[in-house]
This record gives sequence, C-alpha cells and structure tokens, in this order.
Amino acid sequence: MDTVQLKIKHRPFCFSVKGHVKMLRLALTAASMTFFIIAQAPEPYIVITGFEVTVIFFFIILYILRLDRLMKWLFWPLLDIINSLVTTVFMLIVAVLALIPETTTLTVVGGVFALVAAVCCLADGALIYRKLLFNPSGPYQKKPVHEKK
Repeated sequence: MDTVQLKIKHRPFCFSVKGHVKMLRLALTAASMTFFIIAQAPEPYIVITGFEVTVIFFFIILYILRLDRLMKWLFWPLLDIINSLVTTVFMLIVAVLALIPETTTLTVVGGVFALVAAVCCLADGALIYRKLLFNPSGPYQKKPVHEKK
C-alpha cells in the first residue's frame, strides 16, 4: 500500500516571528546609522552600523530566497547566532560610547536606537537558539538509514 504524505507548507520568512525580529533589527540599525550620519558622529559609529545593516540585509535576502535550504554545506543557524551575538556586542559598545559623552541630540537618539537594536539582536539570537534546541537538525533533517522509501 502506498501512503500519501502531505507536504507541509512552510510559513514564508516575512510572516514568521524570526522574520519580524530580523526586519525590526534592520530598521533600528538603519535608523541608528541615519541619525549618526545626520549628526556627523565619529566615523566608527557610522561604519559599524553600516556594516551591520549590510549583514542583516544579506541574511534577510538569504532567508527570503530560501538559499539556506539550497546551500546545505553551511550551517546557517549557527552563523546567524554568531552574527547576532557579535552584533549585540558591537551595538552595545556603539550605544554606550554614543550615550556617555554629552554630544548632540541626534547622536544620543542614534545611541538609543543602537541600544534597542542590541536588545533585538539578543532576542533574535535567542529565537534561533531556541529553535535549534527544540529541533536540533533544523531544516537539514536527514532520514534514518533503516527507513524505506
């Protein structure tokens, strides 16, 4: 007897919680970078936030186009967790450095956005880590050897 297996439809990345958090992260980091550019803040603030905007944008494109499923030779969730943790550290440093000295109002606003972006980075990393704990093999689940086709 042949059994009919239904293919589970995957929720598009844009409508998932992970997608919302990652897009919020992108918006907050881009807003922080914009405020730093307008305020003519020190260049490291602009460079670090600009780099993070680029990396987050590429991760969003990767997940929207489902390239993580195409390139199985790289374990994307681990790279995403590492990126979230590194981004959290960098954004915390930028936020603290922007908020400590008495500078222009726009630099302070950019620092506040960077601080909120750091919290979103931490939440993003926690979401991915939780997904790995509940489903360690993730989308790369292999069938057991003894299972027949």
